Amino acid sequence: MNQASTKKNSTIIPLMLVGVMFFVIGFGVGISGFLIPALKSAFGLTTGQSYLVTAAIFSAFVIFGRPTGWIIKKIGYKRSMVLAFIIMALGMFLFVPSSNAVSFPLFLLALFVGGIGNTLLQGSVNPYVTILGPLDTAAVRMSLMGIMNKMAWWLAPVFLGIFIDLKDVQVADIILPFYIVTGILVVLAVFVHFAPLPEVKAEGEDEETADASSYAAGKTSILQFPHLMLGVVALFLYVGIETLPMASIIDFARATFGEVDNLQSYAKFVTMGLVAGYIFGVIAIPRFISQTRALVAFAVLGIISTLLLIYLPPKFAFYALLLASFSNSLMWPAIWPLAMKDLGKFTKAGASLLVMAIVGGAVIPLIFGSMVDAVKTTEVALVGDYQMGYWVMVPCYLFILYFAIAGYKVRTK
Repeated sequence: MNQASTKKNSTIIPLMLVGVMFFVIGFGVGISGFLIPALKSAFGLTTGQSYLVTAAIFSAFVIFGRPTGWIIKKIGYKRSMVLAFIIMALGMFLFVPSSNAVSFPLFLLALFVGGIGNTLLQGSVNPYVTILGPLDTAAVRMSLMGIMNKMAWWLAPVFLGIFIDLKDVQVADIILPFYIVTGILVVLAVFVHFAPLPEVKAEGEDEETADASSYAAGKTSILQFPHLMLGVVALFLYVGIETLPMASIIDFARATFGEVDNLQSYAKFVTMGLVAGYIFGVIAIPRFISQTRALVAFAVLGIISTLLLIYLPPKFAFYALLLASFSNSLMWPAIWPLAMKDLGKFTKAGASLLVMAIVGGAVIPLIFGSMVDAVKTTEVALVGDYQMGYWVMVPCYLFILYFAIAGYKVRTK
């Protein structure tokens, strides 16, 4: 067996294990798509207030993003993953006292704690996958991880739907499923502790061995990497527009089709679009298209799908969410490696900044919810109000398009 084959085989098991972790990350985010309408119904919240659910999860990323880089540097990727599962388990367990107290602020606290764990897990597994193999195929590895992640996005509301009826939400029904999730996370923490995950490092990451001629050699601060800063903004906007369809699809489906059975099943449309895009990425990158050109194409497709979502008749516009999700699929796999390129000894610090950018998943849906509340003329938001709210996605796609065409190139100028 030659050296290349040996190296390839040595990455398969770590990738499979990390795939499980991406599934957990997706589940943690996916529950928000179900909890938004559930808690909105249980506590009589406005549309804008209900999107505090995503804000609670994603605000942890901006607060704990930088400490995440420090923790990973101190204890390594593997131990950071174990710690992340323990913190996420604590967050899920806090849903029990929140349910017993029937307190929306306590629910937000539980989501925030879970978000802290998610922050640490994201900061560990994303650079790990990027570093584990060649940079030009990083989008392929990230696409494979994305399939696991987005399958969990769909399964999370389906799982919670077994215990909670959106037509008759009882806060007490939330207790049992979150006991189950807590137990699973604890088991995963133990599993990862004993799993054969090697520590990896980016080229030039060790300060002592960094190549003096490398792009990072003369830098003294992470802020001296303009391509990374633009990547942070692009990722911030991307996570927002990726999260928004999942966070809003059940409300949008209710406004479009009325109170039908199994509203949570509509979440599958977002997952279908994302997974289809990831499969395309695995097949096409880099054989037929580079990850950079794919980012350009999918950003343009995102703009087109958003305009369809806004202007088509509601029952057709709803399915434009599937197209928007497809266009979102390859953005994370492409933005992350482009932003992380040539960071050398600043790799972990750069990863922590990109993790902070995930707070976009809180900000963009919150802006969307506020826009819906601002334009609605009735007590309950109508489907046209939701369509107006989706305008928030257009400038986000435009900036990502700029990053894909020119933004990432500032590193070479």
